[in-house]
Amino acid sequence: MVDSTPLGAAPDPANAATAVVDAQGIVTAWSAGAERLLGYAREEAVGSPVTRLIVSDAALGGRSHVALHGYGATTLLRHRDGRPMPVQVHAYPSVDGEGRAQQLLVVVPSHQLGPDLVSADEAFAQCQLPVMVYDSALRAVRASAGAVRELGLNEQQMGGRRVTDILPPHICRTVEDGMRRVLVTGEAERFHVRGRARPEARERVWSITVSPLTTAAGRVGYLELSALDVTEQHLARERLTLLNDISAQVGSTLDVTRTAQEMADVAVGRLADFITIDLLDSLVRGVEPRHSTTGRVPLRRAAHQSVLPGVPEALVEPGAVDDYPEDSPPVRCLATGRASLHRIGDATVRGWEQADPERAGVVRKFGMHSLLIVPLRARGITLGVAVLVRHRREDPFTEDDLLLAEEIAARAAVAVDNARRYTLERGTALALQRSLLPRRIAAQDAVEAAHRYLPARTRAGLGGDWFDVIPLSGARVALVVGDVVGHGLRASATMGRLRTAVRTLADVDLPADELLTHLDDLVTHLAAEEDSTAEREPDLEDSTGLVATCLYLVYDPVSRRCTAASAGHPPPAVRTSAGSAEFAGVPPGPPLGVGGLPFEPFEWELPPGSLLVLYTDGLLQGTDHDLGRGLALLRRCLERADCRSLEAMCDDLIHSLLPAQPEDDVALLVARTRALDTGRVAAWDLPSDPAAVADARADVLARLEAWHLDEVAFTAELVVSELVTNAIRYGQPPIQLRLIRESALICEVFDGSGTAPHLRRARTFDEGGRGLLLVAQLARRWGTRHHAQGKTIWAEIEPPHRDS
Repeated sequence: MVDSTPLGAAPDPANAATAVVDAQGIVTAWSAGAERLLGYAREEAVGSPVTRLIVSDAALGGRSHVALHGYGATTLLRHRDGRPMPVQVHAYPSVDGEGRAQQLLVVVPSHQLGPDLVSADEAFAQCQLPVMVYDSALRAVRASAGAVRELGLNEQQMGGRRVTDILPPHICRTVEDGMRRVLVTGEAERFHVRGRARPEARERVWSITVSPLTTAAGRVGYLELSALDVTEQHLARERLTLLNDISAQVGSTLDVTRTAQEMADVAVGRLADFITIDLLDSLVRGVEPRHSTTGRVPLRRAAHQSVLPGVPEALVEPGAVDDYPEDSPPVRCLATGRASLHRIGDATVRGWEQADPERAGVVRKFGMHSLLIVPLRARGITLGVAVLVRHRREDPFTEDDLLLAEEIAARAAVAVDNARRYTLERGTALALQRSLLPRRIAAQDAVEAAHRYLPARTRAGLGGDWFDVIPLSGARVALVVGDVVGHGLRASATMGRLRTAVRTLADVDLPADELLTHLDDLVTHLAAEEDSTAEREPDLEDSTGLVATCLYLVYDPVSRRCTAASAGHPPPAVRTSAGSAEFAGVPPGPPLGVGGLPFEPFEWELPPGSLLVLYTDGLLQGTDHDLGRGLALLRRCLERADCRSLEAMCDDLIHSLLPAQPEDDVALLVARTRALDTGRVAAWDLPSDPAAVADARADVLARLEAWHLDEVAFTAELVVSELVTNAIRYGQPPIQLRLIRESALICEVFDGSGTAPHLRRARTFDEGGRGLLLVAQLARRWGTRHHAQGKTIWAEIEPPHRDS
């Protein structure tokens, strides 16, 4: 049995006999335990020499008194009945009440120690755990077998030397500082150090424990230092921490290259000294990746990182293409989908270096010695390859490092694939949305217009914002902005249906409030269809209701009047040529989809050269202000804006009002109004008399001659003749004829009847029914618009193109 009694501590008094011996070897005190053990009464033992009790004093050095200073020694004592008794004696120096030296003897029977006795001294010397004892001057006193093995020095070589004479500098400073603290506080300390115990050993992590060893007087006389190799546990914690950081920090955005860079940033310095991540070129564009393993394989550098500033090891910059030889490890990794570990000097790596001299030069320059080739695979698809290199860290990669790298790549690959799928879906949705928005605004005389559409840069997806500029009859124009509540393909598809509906309703010249009423009915029907579809197909996402806002504005360049109606949309802003800006007082009205509530039109007159600004709420609602503050900011921006260029004005408003990453879609439409002067408009009041048709033709021909439009005189004469004849024959007074000269010649006839004419095919012997058919053939387009007091039939005649 090994004696586990620590240095400077006594056995349990309850199980030991004790006696006190003075400097002359005379027993001066005798305990009841000693009386029970050896049979001598106190009166017999006290005053007699201690040698009287010893059968063999060889273990005591042949002396008549004990001087072991706390260390146990085995000897034979004489029992009172004369038989020898094997015991272990612990001797502790002390002084009596007068300061004279004496010793306390603690005696333990050997049968309590076991048959194969091992002393504390022998147990310490054979201990395989690195343990050392230092005195108060921090000099080595004892060293275990484990310490001798790890430090490469025997106990005699370490005796009297300090930690600074044995361990590397960066380790010994930490250890000695801890030892000094323990000497002062008397409390044990535990800390970790990392390094090599001797130059030829591998780097390891040690858990160091420094414990005080106190004397019987309670003073710290010695220090015990033990070291436990916790390298594997430390590496395991590092690997778990790295994997946790990969999960937490990689994939913070849905951007492919940013996600790859996050993986490189987290892993470099902790697993590798240099990392490159190359992806298949199609994947960067969001397309399903395809690759070829024949010939040199081009891969696009998505990210790289290094422990050296500026990543000097890289051959190409992120975004550029790097070509890999056909038989190189990265190409094999792409083909097989399996990771591999290599040492510089392997046959595979040598072949790669021969086929790629430039890369071989980088390997030699930076002393690269070990690398991992790891595929980025997600959902059974290989997306790219990561190359991890060590050149500053001396330890080469191990199989455990390869497994860790595979796990990191697998987690990062899922994030990269999510970003790829998001890029593809977002691109699809954006293409859909842009296809549903006007690609260009048709030239017309009523307004000059510019527009901007910005999709949201968040994970919420695309919204349902839209705008439109719709030419109307009579040289008028309709300006429209709308916003479907929500994001994603559903919002974009709904937006497209509403924009188509608005164009259809505008084509029949419905007033603004009536148009919104019809649009409201359409949204209600669409919502009902979605609800019924959700009931039939429960796997579909539950409908959250279909709600949209819309502002519909009509501007007439002849009268310079605007008529607008709003379905829950922010009001249009108006900036006059004088520079003042204000918001038109259009009643907001209920959003589309609420149903059953009226929309109120608002009409006002605009000065020539005014600016109309229509927008969606995404332009106003920033992260640091609400809708009200956004309106105030928009007004100030309009008042100080340079309006000479509408394109520049749009850019200025976007830059001034929006953050770099807007949280919502933004649609912006800016229009500068024009006015048609009286010289481009001619009007005649006509009597309800068939004879007035001839006079109307003559007036039209005269005006066309004055406008130098003789080329269309014949066509215009026929169209006016048919329209005026129909108004006189089928309509009611008053009757008015109006010509408008813009990019096309517009002929309009108004009468007081609300009955609209219909185009029909006349039979062979019919005497009528061919008038409107003739108008439809001669005019570029024609139609009817209704008023409260009657209707207007109009036709546009395309003038012939003149060569420049």
